[in-house]
Amino acid sequence: MSEEKKKGFFGRLVEGLTKTRDNIVSGIDSIFSGFSNIDDDFYEELEEILIMGDLGVHATEQILDTLRQKVKEQHIKEPHECKELLIESIKEQMQVEETAYRFENERSVVLVIGVNGVGKTTTVGKLAGKLKSQGKKVVIAGADTFRAAAGDQLKEWANRSGVDMIGGTEGADPGSVVYDATAAAKARNADVLIVDTAGRLHNKKNLMNELGKINRILEKEYPDVYRETLVVLDATTGQNALVQAKEFSEVAEITGIVLTKMDGTAKGGIAVAIQSELSVPVKYIGVGETIDDLQKFDPDEFVNALFDVREDS
Repeated sequence: MSEEKKKGFFGRLVEGLTKTRDNIVSGIDSIFSGFSNIDDDFYEELEEILIMGDLGVHATEQILDTLRQKVKEQHIKEPHECKELLIESIKEQMQVEETAYRFENERSVVLVIGVNGVGKTTTVGKLAGKLKSQGKKVVIAGADTFRAAAGDQLKEWANRSGVDMIGGTEGADPGSVVYDATAAAKARNADVLIVDTAGRLHNKKNLMNELGKINRILEKEYPDVYRETLVVLDATTGQNALVQAKEFSEVAEITGIVLTKMDGTAKGGIAVAIQSELSVPVKYIGVGETIDDLQKFDPDEFVNALFDVREDS
């Protein structure tokens, strides 16, 4: 990505995380300046701010354990000297493995799941556009045949991104759409097949059956491809996004998380919580409407944006 684009995205991220920053960082700063000793009360206050900031109990405990250890090892006595260490500890919670984007470099199928309204179809479109711009041949499968507008919306994205789309009519069997799409992906020698699935979490049994069927078709018709399953979550829903992620992880083997609507939410800390609770990495975050507003998740960049730490490049 060009330096300019990257800077532009970082700027939007800093801006988008303003409410989250107000929610977390101002509280943390007041603790660092308000305490004269690093004692149990200091850690307790810190814990409360992080949990209230949607980082979740699990992640908060791990962050504070790491912080305690660093404070001890480095013989730090002053609370204000802890800030850098806290930022480091949060970054360590969120590392993304080198192999996280394997699907970009191998023939692969990317299943995209998530409830309606979280930006799932838009994410499919943006991801297709990104891969296309990397020179990949992409086919999209519109297997969300339950929601009338999903197919039209996806078609629009496919046209915008210049990729092929195989779609079903409203009410068509999602399995048959996936079957047709794998045939098309093979015939066209596609690098990546992205499947938009229906997002009906309230009826878990149906969803489970549907995803099971899609997986069986892919295993039979497209056995040798790399498989990626991304769950799309709306960051503005905070802890509710974590609940959704857990429920989806019960019906599918999730390999990554896409967090949308990071702009303008006070609950951006949920990115830390989800990764920690599920041991599944956040792979993409979205901060707006255009294709460039979906970017690979960079934990260092995210935490720097959250604390508004500018690193001189």
